[in-house]
Amino acid sequence: MPRIKEIILALAIVVVLNLFFNYGVFTFYKPPQYEKFCPVELNQKIYADKESCQAVGGQWFENGGDVKYYRGEIVPVPAVPNGSNDQKGWCDPTVQCRETYEAGRDVYNRNVFVVLVVVGLVALAFGFLVFSVPAVANGFLGGGLVSLIVGTVRYWSDMDDYLRFVILGIALGVLVWLGYKKLKTKK
Repeated sequence: MPRIKEIILALAIVVVLNLFFNYGVFTFYKPPQYEKFCPVELNQKIYADKESCQAVGGQWFENGGDVKYYRGEIVPVPAVPNGSNDQKGWCDPTVQCRETYEAGRDVYNRNVFVVLVVVGLVALAFGFLVFSVPAVANGFLGGGLVSLIVGTVRYWSDMDDYLRFVILGIALGVLVWLGYKKLKTKK
């Protein structure tokens, strides 16, 4: 029965530690809000021509056969039927503000990634170096690992390939070093 208590304590520390890390980030560093970049009013107006569309930072699409670029890829734009045959095209009024929002969100995710990786590594170090109670040490080790995973998954799609390689190399090096220093068999 004591072994089960240790496992439950370690799992509880993993969960609470990561809630603490993530809620701490959210409390002191708020994510960008889409509505602050692209007010709801932009989509509530009708833009009947290219000039009025572009005046609000939008992009005008002629009906049928247009394409646009989205994150470096060509995306087909279907015609938007509105029941009228005289409609020459349609407007996406949020193109410019959405790009600005996405750039801000990418910076936010990068910064959160850095914070979660740092606190994850600190938790791993504490688990190996500071705590002598196995359940607490294992909780910090698991919590640090989960923090590394959450931080990496959050920013992975926006991360440059070289940065991915470097981050994985550093994490692997730190883990091997900690394992070698703390877990090697003593002769």
